[in-house]
Amino acid sequence: MAIKIGVPRALLYYNFYPAWKAFFNELGAEVVLSPKTNKKIVDDGVSNTVDEACLPVKVFFGHVLNLKEKGVDYIFVPRIVSVEKKRYLCAKFLGLPDLVRASLSDIPPLIDMEIDLYRGYNRMVGRELDRIGRIFTRDRKKIKRAEEAAIIAQSTYEGYLKSGLLPGEALRKIEGAKVAKKPDNGLLRIGLLGHSYNLMDEYVNMNIIKKVEDFGGTLVTADMLKDSDIEYGASCYPKDMFWTYGREMLGAGRYMLDSGTVDGVIIITAFGCGPDSLIKEMVEREYKRRNTVPLLSLTIDEHTGEAGVITRLEAFMDLLRWKEVV
Repeated sequence: MAIKIGVPRALLYYNFYPAWKAFFNELGAEVVLSPKTNKKIVDDGVSNTVDEACLPVKVFFGHVLNLKEKGVDYIFVPRIVSVEKKRYLCAKFLGLPDLVRASLSDIPPLIDMEIDLYRGYNRMVGRELDRIGRIFTRDRKKIKRAEEAAIIAQSTYEGYLKSGLLPGEALRKIEGAKVAKKPDNGLLRIGLLGHSYNLMDEYVNMNIIKKVEDFGGTLVTADMLKDSDIEYGASCYPKDMFWTYGREMLGAGRYMLDSGTVDGVIIITAFGCGPDSLIKEMVEREYKRRNTVPLLSLTIDEHTGEAGVITRLEAFMDLLRWKEVV
């Protein structure tokens, strides 16, 4: 019987799930996903973390507890230090396995793969993949094939994102579903800024993507932009941002502002997130100073009400239509 690996549908699941699934499947393991976020998952996460934790971490804990109930053999909780050269992620990713072990009892063993690309894809990365692979097999060739399968799956996924698909659509396409890019003729083009786990978790953000589409908008995310566009935007600031995804948000926001490719921009941040509070302030100041592209800023936590979000979003979309007419 195949070893069952539980993968929480939270945090960087939306960025790297294709690679993780391909790696474990190639090693002969069965990947078990937690369900989409729901009220029970959020409530379980909130009650098992400290109050100071941000909403995405609380949601992650809820997904871990859900996988515990599913009876998996291991739960995949990577220690993600860096995903590109010379930059880091928020400290919560560095200590995530330790936080889970310290806060949750009687959970299955964790696979705490360390992902650190600060110095590039070097031998240390290969050794870590080999360490994890040996949980399943002693065949180094098989582990190498799993590594190669992960790289191919991730490259394919990122290509779909660049083509204009949202992460959910790209994930379905990788699974074999037919997904076509939606036409945007005559629709308001809305830039969407934020971490993937805030933008793509429908329960956390109260299904903001569908609401924007229902109000007559089509979305543009940082994933859809060229790397050179984000580099341009990020380079406009006097100091380089050392958080990978914070820099991506800044770069995408500045590019959307300067290029005139969107009618308005929505930025979604999590209450209690230190990096988000800084990035949000920097984006808001730049948009206010230029005053050419309307910006809607939404801060979410476990107490955010859907009615308030709908009211603000509807008013924002009405403003954009009025601006087009004038």
